[in-house]
Amino acid sequence: MDCKIALQEANGDFEKAIEVIRKKGKAIASKRADREACEGVVLAKTTSDDKHGAVLVLNCETDFVARNQEFISFTAALLDLALAKQVSELSVLKTLDFHGKTVEEAVIEQVGRIGEKIDLSFYGQITAAHVTAYIHPGNKLASLIGLNKAVADKQVGKDVAMQVAAMNPVAVDKDQVPQHVIEKELEIGRDQARREGKPEAMLDKIAQGKLNKYFKDSTLLNQDFIKDNKKTVGQYLKETDKDLTVTGFIRYGIKD
Repeated sequence: MDCKIALQEANGDFEKAIEVIRKKGKAIASKRADREACEGVVLAKTTSDDKHGAVLVLNCETDFVARNQEFISFTAALLDLALAKQVSELSVLKTLDFHGKTVEEAVIEQVGRIGEKIDLSFYGQITAAHVTAYIHPGNKLASLIGLNKAVADKQVGKDVAMQVAAMNPVAVDKDQVPQHVIEKELEIGRDQARREGKPEAMLDKIAQGKLNKYFKDSTLLNQDFIKDNKKTVGQYLKETDKDLTVTGFIRYGIKD
C-alpha cells in the first residue's frame, strides 16, 4: 500500500516513488524520535576462519517487530556487511553502501516501512587467533569471545561465550578491572564492615577480602565454570591447553 501511494504521488515515476518512500521514512523517523526503541535484535557472528567476529544491535519499539523474520534478516544482512568489510566501529558501518544506499539510509527506510522508531545502536568487534559467537535463543542477548590460540574443539569457545552471556563478567581477569571500580568496591567493603560494627583497624583487611570475592564473581577467568562449578573458567581452559586464555569479550543484552 505504501508503494501504491508513493507511485500515485510520483505520477507513476518509479524512481520518484522510491524517493517519496525514502522521504516518508525520514519523516516518520523524525516524528518518532522521542519514542524509546527498547526492544530489538542482538546478533553475533564470526568470519569463516573464526579469526574475526562482531556483535550488532538493531533496536525497535515492540517485541512484535523484533520477532519478525524480515527484521531479523535485515539485521543479519547488516552484520554480514560489517564482517565482510571488517568494520572497526558503528559510525563507519553507517556509511557503508547497502544495495545502493548507505546503511543509515537503509535503516531510515525500515522506519518508513515498519512505522516504528528503529535505531542501529551498537556494534562491537573482536579479532583474535580464535573467535566464537553465541546468541541466546530469542535474539535478545549475544556474546563474543576471543582466544589467544586456535582450538580444534569449537565447543571450548562456545562454552566460554555462553559463560560470558550467563554470568556477565566485568573483565577477563582482575588485572583488567579499572582502578576506579576497585576503589569503589573497597569503599563499599569498608562501609559494610563499619555498619556491621567491625573494628576500625580491621576495615581495610575485611574490604580486601570482599574485593577478592568480587574478583572471583565478576572476572571471567576466576568465575566458577557454569558447566562444572568445581573449577574456574581459567582452569577449564588450561585443561584444554595450558597456554590457552581469553583475549577479550563483548556481551550485549537488551533490557539487561
